[in-house]
Amino acid sequence: MIHQTENVKIIKMAEFDQVLIWSAVILLSLGLIMVYSASIAIAEVQFGEDRSHHYLIRHAIYLVIGGSLGYMAFQVPISIWQKSAFYLFLLGIVLLLLVLIPGIGREINGSQRWIYLYFFNLQPSEFMKFFMIVFTADYVVRKVADLDSFLKGFLPILIIISSVGFLLLQQPDFGAAAVIAVLVVSILFLGGVSLKIFSLLLALMAAGAFVLIYFASYRLDRIIGFMDPWADPLGKGYQLSHALIAFGRGEWFGVGLGDSVEKLLYLPEAHTDFLLAVLAEELGFVGVAVVVALFVALVLRALAIGRQAARLDCHFAALVAQGIGLWIGMQALINMGVNMGVLPTKGLTLPLMSFGGSSITAVCFALAVLLRIDWENRQRLQGKLT
Repeated sequence: MIHQTENVKIIKMAEFDQVLIWSAVILLSLGLIMVYSASIAIAEVQFGEDRSHHYLIRHAIYLVIGGSLGYMAFQVPISIWQKSAFYLFLLGIVLLLLVLIPGIGREINGSQRWIYLYFFNLQPSEFMKFFMIVFTADYVVRKVADLDSFLKGFLPILIIISSVGFLLLQQPDFGAAAVIAVLVVSILFLGGVSLKIFSLLLALMAAGAFVLIYFASYRLDRIIGFMDPWADPLGKGYQLSHALIAFGRGEWFGVGLGDSVEKLLYLPEAHTDFLLAVLAEELGFVGVAVVVALFVALVLRALAIGRQAARLDCHFAALVAQGIGLWIGMQALINMGVNMGVLPTKGLTLPLMSFGGSSITAVCFALAVLLRIDWENRQRLQGKLT
């Protein structure tokens, strides 16, 4: 009887991609540990010494919420996601509009990106990334014959990208706007858009980014500041200089878990945007290398799941899977680049690890959809699903 039960469990586990699951689980677990380590000092200052675990508890709650939403998302067939693509896009637009309404949208540190929901702040831009992946994948599948047409293929998606970008820039959230624009263009490229249309979109994106940076002094200051943070270590280069100090102190094996100095109110946003810097200080190069390897494994599996779906003629599922992989990989790459000083400072969290309810729940939700695609692929290969 025991032997039969074990066989059933093995068969059930074999229906999922083990590398994908364990990469995500380890990143989530390591993130929980590092959020607690990085947030102790700031929690004590904000809430008192007896509340040093404040961010740990909240992060654990977000993980439970993300897992619960993910479980529900996994139950939904991919065909339903495709049918709901336009409605998800509309939902995202409505949420982005609500953020801008005084009394509904909440302003934090000069940015109005959140909707206050009593127990936590909802950041619609995090969910809009997933909604745009689903919408663009459906757009490509529906418009496959018109993708090379300027009026039928190029112009509609350009208007959509511009509209979403405009709403995000009103918050302002340049980072989310850039991520979504790159995701949409990448999915169009994977879907077979002509090189001419793809190049035109890239040129327009580059021109738009240049204008937004050049005519916004604070964005230009970030570009200048990241090039030489030591030129103004107490001003424009303060955050990056302390992140680099954290990396330097970590050396090969780190100073030890919990022994970071930079998290003691020297490094701003230590438990959110600059969590990797604290990890580098405490766990060293080896710890950072493990995190990078886990993200690489996760992204490669997402792309492989997408390729498998394409071979099974499930083109919508293929584009969604690859879009999710690109989203997580690109955002992780940007966050790591910012922490290491090779990219300008930008408010993007490290997926699956940084503190932030909307980010954690949105990525867990997206990973559940990715697991559903993988599960349906395996069911089709076994002849159990058509």
